[in-house]
Amino acid sequence: MENHSIITDRKASAASCHHADAGKKEGEAKKWIALTGQPNVGKSLLFNRLTGSRAAVSNYPGTTVAVDKGQITLGTKRYGIWDLPGMYSLLPITEEERVAKLALLEERPSYILHVVDAKNLTRMLPLAMELSETGMKVILVVNMMDEAEKEGIKIDFQKLSKEIGIPVVPTVAVSGKGMNQVLYHILNYERKNHHEVIPFDENIESGLQEISKILSEDYTIHQRSIAQLLLQKDEDMHTWIKEKEPENYTHITSIIEKTEEMLQESLVYMMKIKIHKEAKRITQAVTTIDKKKRINIGEKLNQLMIRPITGVPILLLVLYFVLYKFVGVFGAGTVVDFVEGKLFGEYINPAIANAVENLVGIEALRQLIIGEYGLVTLGLTYAIAIILPVVGTFFLAFSAIEDSGYLPRLSLLIDRLFKKIGLSGRAVIPMVLGLGCDTMATIVTRTQETKRERVIATLLLALAIPCSAQLGVIFALLAPFPMALLVWVLVIFANFMFVGFMASKIMPGQRPTFFMELPPLRVPKISNVLSKTYTRIIWYLKEVLPLFIIASVVIWLLQITGVFPHIINGLEPLVAGIGLPNDTADVFFFGFFRRDYGAAGLFQMQDMLNANQLAISAVVLTLFVPCVAQLMVMFKERGAKTAIGIFLLVLVLAFSMGGLLNFILNTLNITL
Repeated sequence: MENHSIITDRKASAASCHHADAGKKEGEAKKWIALTGQPNVGKSLLFNRLTGSRAAVSNYPGTTVAVDKGQITLGTKRYGIWDLPGMYSLLPITEEERVAKLALLEERPSYILHVVDAKNLTRMLPLAMELSETGMKVILVVNMMDEAEKEGIKIDFQKLSKEIGIPVVPTVAVSGKGMNQVLYHILNYERKNHHEVIPFDENIESGLQEISKILSEDYTIHQRSIAQLLLQKDEDMHTWIKEKEPENYTHITSIIEKTEEMLQESLVYMMKIKIHKEAKRITQAVTTIDKKKRINIGEKLNQLMIRPITGVPILLLVLYFVLYKFVGVFGAGTVVDFVEGKLFGEYINPAIANAVENLVGIEALRQLIIGEYGLVTLGLTYAIAIILPVVGTFFLAFSAIEDSGYLPRLSLLIDRLFKKIGLSGRAVIPMVLGLGCDTMATIVTRTQETKRERVIATLLLALAIPCSAQLGVIFALLAPFPMALLVWVLVIFANFMFVGFMASKIMPGQRPTFFMELPPLRVPKISNVLSKTYTRIIWYLKEVLPLFIIASVVIWLLQITGVFPHIINGLEPLVAGIGLPNDTADVFFFGFFRRDYGAAGLFQMQDMLNANQLAISAVVLTLFVPCVAQLMVMFKERGAKTAIGIFLLVLVLAFSMGGLLNFILNTLNITL
């Protein structure tokens, strides 16, 4: 795929010829249709209606992101159809959004069917307006009209078409209503001359006009659209323009800097706010609502979730039932007891041990496979019998929460709190993902707007966000001791807030801004939840399971070479200093290889510890240094200096807090 295929008509046509599905003769231009839209608006249903078949899935060239492809014949012409990944804006955050944007701007579709939810026009129109301004052949497909009518929503489609400058078609993809009109507009596409859909304030307009005049090449999309992406610092667009027009690029960057200086807020924030205000104005101008229709329960729930007085109790209920009861009690308790105690303890491990004893004559190899830290007894047992049930239940719960639309509302709810630690509500996404896997969450910190926010988020993930397996095991350990669990929660939360607050005061940088679109609240679809859970479990098995195997081999090597005892001996004074038995040194050492590895080790020695020691162990293990995989990602994302600094800081804080908690409990003679 050419990096410059967006730049000129000739190159874009070549890219389109190469990638689009078609059934035309060799050498002829092949046409294709792009289906775009936010998640859960009915794109896939529309795709199946148009193609009459299931999608053929393949990865987008040069990525691992899957794109559904099919074909349709209109008259004598054959078109390829791509169902692109969900996207919210031409300014991408996720890899899926970036792939969708690149497909539109590089592959040059003949038509774009932009699908929106009729019940949520205000939230859906911003991307439609951005697409309209590109000058490409866009058809706005207003789907789910049956649901909108039930809620008393009526839309003036002619007025909407006039406002946004592109054809508009109402549809109900479930029943096929409106499909003929979609096909008609593809065959008889008409739109008025390109006009500006989004009126920005005078400073931004001045910057847009200056950049548009400077752009000298023959582009496939309107110069104003390119200028908008440049002002919003889209990395791909900056790369393309820098390579295509190096003589003008310096001037363009100076215009961007000058425009930023004239504004009191972030340029991206100001532009997004204006786009959404215009979308709200258009929605109000083209829609009417029959108040006699039934009340929108979703809107009432939305208000309850984002208001602190009701949102906090809802959050506590979610944490209690989802993380504590489902992941902690059921996943780390019931499921682990069955898999680890019954399947592995009574059947799998004894069978493997018996086979190894009979077939393997070398003692060192037997130790590698079935020894105390062997591949089976430690690696597979921990990874499959103890950790996988916890991770699996977390992924299942997280997928349901994600599909319901609750996460963005949680972001809005905690934005004010996060501002105190130098972050915005947007940081809730990596923080919640960290409850699944801190390594994955550290990568997702890229979505934070500034370097300062990315560093603070990385620090807090390394310090105070336990991964799902660790969290589940800790819940299971402390569940019989409610006061110990409460102490653990309070200490971890206090560290999270204090360290974040201090970091926000020490680190220079601008105050974080926050703006996030709220998707509709929905009852999670079982198929979506199971699909997402399956994908994440496969990720765990591919990415994390090998790390357990590697850790077992490393520990085995350290053991047979005599290094392992020395490391443990070095940790024992620290462990003893915080009131724990020497055997817990193994737990913390394992925790460096994988946090959940350490948690599993703690789970196995729970009978050796009283409630106070369990609370102290849980606190230290949670605050302990990031695992090897997370540390490697920190080096890659934040650089060696920052990664090493975070590593040393959390190491000191972990044992300091453990020692302080031990001192307080002993001094006050408290038994949890």
